[in-house]
Amino acid sequence: MSSTQPTPSPPSAEARRRIGESFGVDAERYDRTRPHYPQPMIDRIVAESPGPRYLNVGCGTGIEARQFRAAGCEVLGVEPDARMVEFARRDGLDVEIARFEEWEPAGRTFNAVVAGTAWHWIDPVAGAARAAQVLRPSGRLALFWHVFQLPEAVAEAFAAVYRRLLPDSDFHIPAHPGSAMQGYQSLFAAAADGIGEAGGFGAVHQWHFDWQKRYSRDEWLDQMPTQGTLTRAPAEVVDQVLAGVGAAIDELGGSFTMPYVTVVVTATRS
Repeated sequence: MSSTQPTPSPPSAEARRRIGESFGVDAERYDRTRPHYPQPMIDRIVAESPGPRYLNVGCGTGIEARQFRAAGCEVLGVEPDARMVEFARRDGLDVEIARFEEWEPAGRTFNAVVAGTAWHWIDPVAGAARAAQVLRPSGRLALFWHVFQLPEAVAEAFAAVYRRLLPDSDFHIPAHPGSAMQGYQSLFAAAADGIGEAGGFGAVHQWHFDWQKRYSRDEWLDQMPTQGTLTRAPAEVVDQVLAGVGAAIDELGGSFTMPYVTVVVTATRS
C-alpha cells in the first residue's frame, strides 16, 4: 500500500490466504486509521454502473461499503476474516464470511462488483471469473487501490528502521517520487490480465484520482500496525518500529503531507 510496505506483487495462493486474513487482528484500529476512498471515485463508479446493487469483495470492516451505501447503493459484503465481519455488521452492513473464490452466490446477481485494496489477496483469474458469474449484463467490475509516496526524507528514515529490525522484509527505499506508482503497475497488470483470461468482460481501463492527506505523528503511528508487514510481526518488533518511525517524524516537525493516487482497474460485463 505504501513506501513503508513491500512493493505489491501478485502473491502466491498461500500468501494470499495468510496475509489477507491477518488484518483483523485489530479491526477497530484498521477501521479508524485506514483512509477512505475519494468521493469523486465513488461517484464515478456509481454513475457508470447500471444499477444500485453492489457486491463488495474483501469488504473488511466496511470502509468502502459504507461509502457506497451513503451514495444510495445496496451493498452485500464478502469477507474471509470473521473479526472484520463482526465489526462491519455493527453498522448494519450485510456481510457473508467466505473467501471470494469459494463464496456461493446462490443465484444472486449484481450491478457492480467492487474491491478496495483487497483484490491482490484474491486469485486474479478465479476472482474475475466469479465476478463475471454474478454480474448482470453491462455490470461493472471496479478494483481499486491507494498508491502513495512518502516524502523522501521520511522514506529514508523509515527504511533505516526496517533494515535494522525487519531485515527479511522486502521493504525498499523509493528511487524517486514516481516509483510508488511504478511499483504498483505489476499489481494492476495482474488484475487486468486476470480479467482478460477469465473472459466475459470488455476492455480494461484505469481511472486515477489524485488527493492528499496530512498526517500527524500520532495519526501515522496509529495506522502503521494495520499494514501487512507489521500485522504478523512480534509485538516487540512493532514497538521498536513505531519508536523509530516516530522519532523520524519528530525530526520533520511532527507531521507530513502524503500525496495519494487512488487507481481503479475496471471493466464491464459483456
